[in-house]
Amino acid sequence: MKKGILYGVGVGPGDPELLTVKARRILSQADVIAVPDKGAGEKTALQIIGDLVQGKQTLPCSTPMVRDPAALERAHDRIAADIAALLEEGKTVAYITLGDPSIYSTYLYIHRRVLAMGYEARLIPGVPSFCAVAAALGTGLCEGSNRLLIVPASHRDVADCLAVDANLVFMKAGRELGALRQKLEDASLLEGAAMVENCGMEGERVFPRFADAPADSGYFSVVVVKRDGQ
Repeated sequence: MKKGILYGVGVGPGDPELLTVKARRILSQADVIAVPDKGAGEKTALQIIGDLVQGKQTLPCSTPMVRDPAALERAHDRIAADIAALLEEGKTVAYITLGDPSIYSTYLYIHRRVLAMGYEARLIPGVPSFCAVAAALGTGLCEGSNRLLIVPASHRDVADCLAVDANLVFMKAGRELGALRQKLEDASLLEGAAMVENCGMEGERVFPRFADAPADSGYFSVVVVKRDGQ
């Protein structure tokens, strides 16, 4: 029996209209939709694809929201094994992931494991959240010779990034918004900072001035810092 193929499908930041034509085709043709679940019952990527999942087998992929490497390794190993069993049956599996699968995506850990097990796995790009955020703000991210630095705000100290001569994108900023705002103010960068919460999702809020954003904004908050203020 011919083995199946795994696709890591980027479904965009939240707006179903930003799902690419290629992503729709892959999802329509897939036998199984693998659905990430961070443990709080949130299946945002599943909500984005809507009717494309109807009538298809789904595979829940639970990954705990922890930083314990051992716990994450076990979760990734389990998901890869579950997917490999389906591929062995000849089924095509589409693992849906927010934004683009190459940018801070849990899928990448699964992708590497499945490849190492001898199966075929492919990446299907999606619209990154920070591109949708720039569109919501009506601004560019970098022009001319500008450089762009993308930073996961919730994972480590970002002070060193503030010294880099580049425009900045802070992703996953939710719990660190207060601290991030203070650091930007201390570095005289707050005036050029803007934020979008839940971009493309229900409850989207746009703050052209990050200084005006509430400190209790959610996990899906992206902060853009333009050094030239434009």
